Amino acid sequence: MAIDSRFRFGLEVALERPPALLARGAKFGLLMNQASVDRDFRLAHELLHARFPGQLAALFSPQHGLFAEQQDNMVESGHGRDPLTGAPVFSLYSETRRPRRDWLAGLDALVVDLQDVGCRVYTFVWTVSHCLEACAEAGIPLLVLDRPNPLGGEAVEGAWLDPRFASFVGRAPMPMRHDLTMGELALWVNEALSIGARVEVVRCEGLTRAMGWRDLGRPWVPTSPNLPRSEGVDVYPGQVVLEGTTLSEGRGSTTPFELWGAPAIDPWRLRADLAAFALPGVAFRPVRFEPTFHKHRGESCGGLFLHVTDRRAFQPYRTTLALLAAVKSRWPEALQWKPPPYEYEREKLPIDCIAGGDALRRAIDGGELLRAAGRARLDELCDGAVARWRQETARARLYGERA
Repeated sequence: MAIDSRFRFGLEVALERPPALLARGAKFGLLMNQASVDRDFRLAHELLHARFPGQLAALFSPQHGLFAEQQDNMVESGHGRDPLTGAPVFSLYSETRRPRRDWLAGLDALVVDLQDVGCRVYTFVWTVSHCLEACAEAGIPLLVLDRPNPLGGEAVEGAWLDPRFASFVGRAPMPMRHDLTMGELALWVNEALSIGARVEVVRCEGLTRAMGWRDLGRPWVPTSPNLPRSEGVDVYPGQVVLEGTTLSEGRGSTTPFELWGAPAIDPWRLRADLAAFALPGVAFRPVRFEPTFHKHRGESCGGLFLHVTDRRAFQPYRTTLALLAAVKSRWPEALQWKPPPYEYEREKLPIDCIAGGDALRRAIDGGELLRAAGRARLDELCDGAVARWRQETARARLYGERA
């Protein structure tokens, strides 16, 4: 894969042209994980430690840990010390999801270098939201070294989060699939939640809104254990819904989220049923697989592998809702809703937290997507209200149609 020499991550820009905060000797903490790398796969903490000697004072890690060691949801990471820099490592997916005041003591800034995946349910943005709150209280700025939205900056999909269903997979009203970078998200969340933190962003260079991951010429580094491939990221804004069900989302296989299923499912019959939905930009390959852990461990599952054939036409959320409707119609016993807890929410159903409300669950249970007006109902559930979203996020948008 040829690397586009015109493109730079925010990390690379900051190393070449240090932002004022770092240039003047600020002591800083760094929120990062194993995907926080430059073009040569060098990690952010080693690069910043070498570039700004004596200034990196603490490391913070998101869900799954600094090196994405922890496999599943609600498997917490411990605190520790980084052997390379000697800095303490504070886990923000532990007994707390928010930096403690004493962890920020002595810091002049908190730097964030995290790769998002373009989906509301991915917890990294909500970890950043808690960091914004802690920084506002501590009176220190938050500096984002920006990274692209791997799904690009144009498409939006999925009903908005109902605030009554707020959780760690959604703290502010937004669609399921969004079109913002991490820097843009931080700016928007700071305003949407009225946090009032000082936010600065080191922009990527050579990035336009139309660019997806494959346009960058950069190999994908897994942001978490179950997104080992960029192809998994393509389908994630829909397939993550399966986490709220008894269907396997492919955990325990080598291609989670790209394949899915359950023991009762006949893959060929399911593929035939899905033809009625005329789903664009995707082909379904019948599969059988045996998860080595998680749901249906050690059982032979029938299901489908999702091959995205046209990324601009593909609608991941719509696709997964059609899958759920088809399974519920033919194998109702295979599709049940998982009980709490889910991402520290112990009362609301996981499916409602993921979907951002109960409309999806009610539509599937009521067979609404299979009736005569099913396509119109599917449109309603998948409508991201693009014009409204772009208006509400206009001040946070840092990239245009041209670099």
